[in-house]
Amino acid sequence: MAEQEYFKNALSDFTYEAASGGAIRHLADLGYTVKQICEQLSFPTPYARVQKEVWQRLTDTGVILTEEPGSGADGKTGKAEYVVEHDKYGRTSFRLVASADRERTGQAVCWKERRFHESPGAENGRKLAAYLAERCNANDNEAYISCRIGLMLRRNPAEYGVRTAVLNERQREYLSGLPWEEKLCYHRLDKRMQEIAVRLYAAGKLEESCYFMKTGEKTIIDVIILDSLYCETKRGLKMGSRFKDV
Repeated sequence: MAEQEYFKNALSDFTYEAASGGAIRHLADLGYTVKQICEQLSFPTPYARVQKEVWQRLTDTGVILTEEPGSGADGKTGKAEYVVEHDKYGRTSFRLVASADRERTGQAVCWKERRFHESPGAENGRKLAAYLAERCNANDNEAYISCRIGLMLRRNPAEYGVRTAVLNERQREYLSGLPWEEKLCYHRLDKRMQEIAVRLYAAGKLEESCYFMKTGEKTIIDVIILDSLYCETKRGLKMGSRFKDV
């Protein structure tokens, strides 16, 4: 009985991999949301299984980290690389290996901390957009952003819904489709995550940290709450300055 169950599971896994596994990983690499991937598959695959495969892919390729960037606890800080290998029969295969960037960033980083601290609004949202684009460019796009919003989805779905109401449908779909872990995770600060961050910030709903790997900078991003503006300025924050070294 146990052997039959094992064979059944093995056959199911083989069928899934042949019909859907590679397609899911490919579409995840292209930035498709879990919902979009499900719509593209010709072989019926449970939504939860697609979620799991996408999450695994994003963590394998360093798009998502489950430990703080530069902490030395997670080796997936740099780019993933595939190498081509040939066996003695000439058959070709691909293997995922750690890149030099991963080895370099596997050591703990002593961050130079800065703060982006402004009031909500479209103008300051544009300032943040320009800042993130400039820093990502200076770091060859080796940058990450913390995802408290993902943790909120797990712990407080109602508050998550309120916060993400300012996002467009595709942005909400992307965040909601990922099976976030019960811990703070970090997402590569790609164009989509930059746009999400800017929308949340302009609405006064972003409190995250950005990590710029090549320059060793960590920028803490939060907003000035207008009701407590007097208290904030008394703590030494300068209203006319965008940044403050921590």
